[in-house]
Amino acid sequence: MPNSFTPQVAGDLNYLKSLNRSTILSTVRRSPGLSRADIALQTGLTKATVGSVVQALSEGGWLREGELHARGGGRPGRALYLDGDRHYMLGAEVGVKGLRLVACNLVGEILASLHQEVSPTTPEATATRLAQLLVQLRQDPALAGRSCLGLGVSVPGPVSPSAPILRLAPNLGWEDVDFLALLREQPDLPGGVWLLDNEANAAAFGEFYFFDGVPPESIAYISADIGIGCGVVSGEHFPVVPRGYQGLVGEIGHTVIQPGGAFCHCGNRGCAETLVSGWALREALNVEPEASLSAAVQARADEEAVQTLIQRAGEALGLLMLNLHHTLNPSMLILGGSLMRLEARLIEPALAYFHDHQNDLLRNSQSVPIKIIEDSTFTAARGAAAQVMARAAIEV
Repeated sequence: MPNSFTPQVAGDLNYLKSLNRSTILSTVRRSPGLSRADIALQTGLTKATVGSVVQALSEGGWLREGELHARGGGRPGRALYLDGDRHYMLGAEVGVKGLRLVACNLVGEILASLHQEVSPTTPEATATRLAQLLVQLRQDPALAGRSCLGLGVSVPGPVSPSAPILRLAPNLGWEDVDFLALLREQPDLPGGVWLLDNEANAAAFGEFYFFDGVPPESIAYISADIGIGCGVVSGEHFPVVPRGYQGLVGEIGHTVIQPGGAFCHCGNRGCAETLVSGWALREALNVEPEASLSAAVQARADEEAVQTLIQRAGEALGLLMLNLHHTLNPSMLILGGSLMRLEARLIEPALAYFHDHQNDLLRNSQSVPIKIIEDSTFTAARGAAAQVMARAAIEV
């Protein structure tokens, strides 16, 4: 399956140059502070090739030199780091309840952000509003003097693996939308790399790509929000996001865990989202779309029916974690999304269910690490920006 962040055409000089640039950038990103000699040793590239590529990347604003490496003999090398001062990437999330935008530098720092809590209506109106916010964001003083590498947009539904088309967003009522084409009709937007992806895929990519230190072999990011989705990322120099034949990899919210259960927004019955999702909990508690779900749960925390509802939702989330553990077996699980604001009421039963059952198959005590993102407001948007950087690194 093609990987959007891997050079695709082999057998010519441009391919080799692209491969070398991407490999060197990835090596510095994953291990900041290496010298040119260290990079040559780790990658197997010649010192001459590394020196030439590093010089070009430094001149292009991708790398900067740092401190001298102390050595016992010979000429000391300079530490190399990603240059966070000359470029930025734009990332945006079209969410069910609003639009979220960020501008990030090459080390994943958010330089500027915007968040508008207005539910999207039609694709056309949403593209117009998003474009207006992008223009506003780019006027932030923190971006002055920097060049933009492009724009990544994340959406709440599966994206076709063969074209940037949103296949279906059940919670928005959108189907087969070429959202980037609608955006391109808007004025004053940047050039560079443009891409579209599912929000859970984007979030997973960002958590992997901007991981603090060398990332684990693979991660699965569970987005527990209005709906439930999952993104999976693995790889080294070229992170791989599996998508499936129809782009449905990670659509765990629509796996059936209660045959014959309640109707889901997708039209099926007994989907995981009918038990653990923002929309299902709101329906069960009669919480208005504009109201805070976490505040409503807090206000009714003493009611036995509410406690049972959230306990059941937490166990359903733990079941999804367990199913991912047994089917994809990632090195790390990450939980994010607005439902994390329910905190221990939801998270504790989820973790308890997972911990009680994750070792049943192998009968050992080895545990999969779990990371909880308490505030994931900009996680998907930042991930979309990371995807822009990864693609731009190939096309430098």
